[in-house]
Amino acid sequence: MPKSVQHPGVLFKSLLDDYNLTPAKLAADIKLSQSSIRLLINQKLKVSTPIALRLAKYFGKPAEFWIDLQNKYDLAEASGDAKLSAILKSIPKAKKAPPKARKSAKAAAPAKKGRKPAAGRAAKKPARKPRAAK
Repeated sequence: MPKSVQHPGVLFKSLLDDYNLTPAKLAADIKLSQSSIRLLINQKLKVSTPIALRLAKYFGKPAEFWIDLQNKYDLAEASGDAKLSAILKSIPKAKKAPPKARKSAKAAAPAKKGRKPAAGRAAKKPARKPRAAK
């Protein structure tokens, strides 16, 4: 895995230091367990969408920022997996099918001009007159 790609927990830990926060204080503020905060700091927990939304609100960085960090880390980690690399080498590229022969203009039915009826709607029936009371 490239060294430039780090787990989001590394940045997360530096933000805690920058803001002089403890895991307990942050956990209370963003309504998350202390163990989740510690797992994130120790790179044992991934940044999920709910966590990204909480961190976005708290630190003022967009949720996409946190999700992108996690995605980049996951891709870098997966690209270093030897078993996955062997599988990827065995997968062929998809080939696009050739375009189908187009129907000639004579064979195609001419389009009718005018308004088309709405799909699934029946023609309007005239309203019934109410019956007289007996």
